[in-house]
Amino acid sequence: MTFEALGLNPSIIKALTEAGYTTPTPVQEKAIPAAIGGQDLLVSSQTGSGKTAAFMLPSLHKLADLPQAPQAARTPNQERQASRARGERPRFTPAQPKMLVLTPTRELALQVTTATDKYGAYMRRVRVVSILGGMPYPKQMQLLSRNPEILVATPGRLIDHMESGKIDFSQLQILVLDEADRMLDMGFIDDIEKIVAATPASRQTMLFSATLDGVVGNMAKRITNNPLTIQIASSATRHENIMQRVHFVDDLSHKNRLLDHLLRDVTMDQAVVFTATKRDADTIADRLNIAGFAAAALHGDMHQGARNRTLNSLRRGQVRVLVATDVA
Repeated sequence: MTFEALGLNPSIIKALTEAGYTTPTPVQEKAIPAAIGGQDLLVSSQTGSGKTAAFMLPSLHKLADLPQAPQAARTPNQERQASRARGERPRFTPAQPKMLVLTPTRELALQVTTATDKYGAYMRRVRVVSILGGMPYPKQMQLLSRNPEILVATPGRLIDHMESGKIDFSQLQILVLDEADRMLDMGFIDDIEKIVAATPASRQTMLFSATLDGVVGNMAKRITNNPLTIQIASSATRHENIMQRVHFVDDLSHKNRLLDHLLRDVTMDQAVVFTATKRDADTIADRLNIAGFAAAALHGDMHQGARNRTLNSLRRGQVRVLVATDVA
């Protein structure tokens, strides 16, 4: 099976070829034809299975076939300049995206946006922007003023813009929930329900999740219409180079001493320490720095710029121990 055989637009095939994509993954092979046909999808697949391309490639294909909207007499920027010239307060025209992708974290939203830019490199009239917590509002307003066809967002910040009238979903055609199980785990169910209620009932909905059971399955039934269910089994490959150990400790003091001992292994170049809470991430990182380790915290309360700087420092080897919540 090839991407050409899936019937994708030639401009998308050209971008995929340049990016080195050769053969569709199992989830792409099953999801892309159904999505092109307009069917709602419920997809259970793990991270790394190629799910971003599974929903974005058919969506770009469909957007490429949309008729071009008639050009306005003046651009939104020209309208604002004309309003100022008349002494009026400039009006903000709400963005009317054709596609919305909801993600649980800023990092995943940026990853989806970057991938979309790559897949749509040779497509005209398809703009994608990210609306995220931690990004300055003026920057987001500037992005929304371009009236992008594709919007990638985290639920909380998207709700802010919806309630202030900056986004109008009346023209939305495609809704994607990426890592829906994680969004529900993070407490976004009310925000998701509100966002879905603001979109047309005629939309195509694609939900991707590690599991389709329980709360995720119940929500999926409410927001989809006669969906096709695709379940991709996770790989059972054993990673023989990974050694797993369990250490039993007496109390917090004992656990801290053991962590210090493990991290002083001279053969260890870098380590990631996961914690349950954001406060613990900061506390442990501070304690490790005092003990002489080059440590840094990573969690959801940090601004995006700080998160990016921490990850870049990790890549450059300036951070030896990353103490993180599951946002990592």
